[in-house]
Amino acid sequence: MQEQDRHIRVWNNCLQIIANNIDQQKFDTWFKPIRPVSLEESTLTVEVPSDFFREYLEGAYLHLLKSTLKRAIGTDAKLVYMVRPVRNQQPMSYPAAATTTPENPTVSINAPKPGSAGVFAIPGVQRVRINPNLKPEYCFANLVEGECNKMGITAGENISLAPGKTPFNPLFLFGGPGLGKTHIAQAIGIAVKDKYPDLVVLYVTGNEFKTQYMDAVRGNKLTDFMAFYMRIDVLIVDDIQGLLGQASQNAFFNVFNHLHQSGKQLIFTSDRAPVDLQNFEERLLSRFKWGLSVELSRPEFKTRLDMLRARAFREGVNVKDDILTFLATRIKSNFRELEGALISLIAHATLAHQDITVSLAESIIGNIVGEEESSISIEKIIDTVCDYFNITREDILSKSRKRPIVQARQIAMYECRNLISNCSLSTIGAELGGKDHATVLHACTTVQDLMGIDRSIRQYVSDIEEMLTVAVER
Repeated sequence: MQEQDRHIRVWNNCLQIIANNIDQQKFDTWFKPIRPVSLEESTLTVEVPSDFFREYLEGAYLHLLKSTLKRAIGTDAKLVYMVRPVRNQQPMSYPAAATTTPENPTVSINAPKPGSAGVFAIPGVQRVRINPNLKPEYCFANLVEGECNKMGITAGENISLAPGKTPFNPLFLFGGPGLGKTHIAQAIGIAVKDKYPDLVVLYVTGNEFKTQYMDAVRGNKLTDFMAFYMRIDVLIVDDIQGLLGQASQNAFFNVFNHLHQSGKQLIFTSDRAPVDLQNFEERLLSRFKWGLSVELSRPEFKTRLDMLRARAFREGVNVKDDILTFLATRIKSNFRELEGALISLIAHATLAHQDITVSLAESIIGNIVGEEESSISIEKIIDTVCDYFNITREDILSKSRKRPIVQARQIAMYECRNLISNCSLSTIGAELGGKDHATVLHACTTVQDLMGIDRSIRQYVSDIEEMLTVAVER
């Protein structure tokens, strides 16, 4: 009996490790539904509710799963999925191609604009087509994927295949300016319209929704306003933090409830996480947390460089890689500033009939973003790590194999590789006690693996990066 229950005990051990490394909402959504089936030698078989569920686990949590299984079972651990759909799950159902008949007329109208009550509903019309307010250039094809936005893009692509029928409802994208929140949100809408032309998709900002609501109240068209929004199949609200005011939030609360209960898709973006939104009703904040919240972070060097290459290609301009590398090294904050700098550089070169050179790029960048933060150096990283762990510089550069010293040294190597552009492993090793590139690579891999399963290591890395950010901004 004990042998038969071994798979349950092992999976419960895995769940304890996983629960310590992700937040409760994600744990409840993605790991509680999993059921252990069997454990034969080093192969654990688990049951998941759908192929989509399995694919998302593999995409979003593969590293965590591999590290956890290795820790619970051993280095030969393998995970096998059995897909068993949840009973009584509603089948996906989408409108057929539009047909215009006297019994089922189709009309096209524009979404109401701020400052005008607009036409919210037309009595007797069974199907309404509206202008979704989407920009074609904000499609998935023009998105450059990196660690900074991978989860958001993955979730968005899955939503576009089955809007309203995935666990990502609502999808809440948050992060600082210029990180691609609007692009991902609109890309979902564009992909939905391509695949399901008859679904009603609408993109609107939080401030526009509030303005439309106030205009509807003044024009005695509140019933039409609510009826209009309750027709939407995919509602995208950008900058939801702009939806201020108790009355407009109450109206949005009712729209949210109706659409969500009807299996419609909701997508929100914000400059901050749901928990950090100010002056929002608690009942609305709790609903923002029902689905999936994804934070978009600052793009890493490779993603910045890939984005510049892609944008230059779309502009039809050949920009040498050393110039793109210069831009990607100097501008680290967000995609918007990167694109703006590249477009400005191309424009200056075109208007002045000049070649695009690094010197021209230097002058353009200086005018646009000024002096960016002083670059992070290996010296600065070593000093910061030593301060954080309260060890001396001699300790970290020594050949000591004491665990605290080795850990600090490995984290310093990881931070050098992660934060310093175009810094070779050999250079890092030479500066950190004369280590070879293989030692540095092993250190970086070790820290990366530990960050997947050890919250304290993640905290160390996060704290040190925060200290470095504060230091370079002074």
